[in-house]
This record gives sequence, C-alpha cells and structure tokens, in this order.
Amino acid sequence: MNRKRTIGANIINLDSVDSTNSYASKMMSEDRLPEGTVIVAKTQHAGKGQDNNYWESAPFRNLTFSVVLYPDFLAVEKQFILNKFVALAVYDFVKSFIKKHKVSIKWPNDIYIDEKKVAGILINNTIRGNVFDYSIIGIGLNINQIKFNSEAPNPVSLINILKESLDLKNCLEKLCFFLEKRYFQLRSGQEGLLNSDYLQSMFRFQSFHKYKFKDKIIEAKITNISKVGKLILETRDSEKIECDIKEVSFIFKKH
Repeated sequence: MNRKRTIGANIINLDSVDSTNSYASKMMSEDRLPEGTVIVAKTQHAGKGQDNNYWESAPFRNLTFSVVLYPDFLAVEKQFILNKFVALAVYDFVKSFIKKHKVSIKWPNDIYIDEKKVAGILINNTIRGNVFDYSIIGIGLNINQIKFNSEAPNPVSLINILKESLDLKNCLEKLCFFLEKRYFQLRSGQEGLLNSDYLQSMFRFQSFHKYKFKDKIIEAKITNISKVGKLILETRDSEKIECDIKEVSFIFKKH
C-alpha cells in the first residue's frame, strides 16, 4: 500500500516556544500550512493541557509537538472522533514500548501507564460555517524526563518504566507513523473500528471506581462514550449518568 505520507512529511523544528499549538495557530493565521505539518519544540515554556492546565516538560527530554490537519471530510458534530484517533495513535506508540504494564486511555484523551499519566493531548478545532476549517493537535509525551517538579498528581515517563533513554527523533518518526495509520482509518470511514478500539483501550472500562460527579462522590463503572464524547457511567444501582468533562473527576487512591 504505497500511499503518500501526510503526517510528518513536513517538520518545523523550534528550539523554544511558548506552546506549539499557539505557534501553529499564529502560523495558520498568516499562511495555510501543508496538511500533516508537524511543529516540534525542544522546549516549551507555556505548554498547555486541558482547561489551560500547565503541561510540565523538561527541555530536550520529551516530545512536545503539534500537527496541523484538515479533517473537512468529517461532520462537525463528530469532532470527538478526532480525540479518539489521536489518543489511539499515542496509545499504540506507548504500547509498542511498554509490555509488562497496563497502557490505557483515560477519558477523554490522556494516556496512562497503570495509574500514571505519560501523555496528554490538546486539540484546537477551527470551524467555518458547519465544516472543519482546520485542527491543531497538540501532543505532550514524557519520554526521558526522570523527575517531575510540578503539582501534577501522577506523571510518569517511558524512561521511568524502561530504565533507558530513547532517541527523540526516532520516537517522533514512530509516533507520526501511528498517527498516519489511525488518521487513514478515520479518513477511510472506519469509525466503527476507532470507536471499538477506543472503548476497549479505556482506563477503568467496565470496573467500579469512585468518581466525583457534581460535587458528590459516586461509585460507578464506565460503560460507554456518547456520540458527542460524553462519559457514560453506570452506578451499582444501574443508574446511567452522562458526564461532561467539567462535571466529573476521577478519584485515585492515595499511595
């Protein structure tokens, strides 16, 4: 299958930037970049996570980059499937290294090794009328950072697990391969496959745990994701609850 490669065919390398998503957004306002352009920074001094949370990344030790895509084939109401394809690609990448620990996707799009976060994803969509204009997909992946100093509750890196450092250029190449593969599945209409792979890869899928839902502690299991990306929980009394990202938080055991 000799398809022309999209993701990673054009790479912009930066030494330092506030955030690659912000940089990509500024560039897009001036001139449209080729689809699949990757903007990678050796160091970010204002990396962002979900809800404007700070993303800690030691300089020259991790992968912090953004990808520009034009998913104009996708209906706007299906935008959550962008989360799915990207999360699955990063999950595939991490799983290719980690064999003896559980790798999973914590809703909506964090990648976990056991109970610790190894990667985060932030997607900025620009919509014009009722179609996608472009998407900027930011990925932060902990590779060679040994110690974490921020208030983040549970970070981990590949070096913490593997006990050896990895070549960042090779890692980016490999991750672009997984992104390309999953993006092709999305483009070619394989949404059923992406939906089922995402569900089967989910952190805490189908097992009971405690959650904080609208300031109340509940015990429930994750059973599904709605079409618009809401988390569907089921309590021990078989009550189904649909949660938005701001309504629910995962409760972790204190070690």
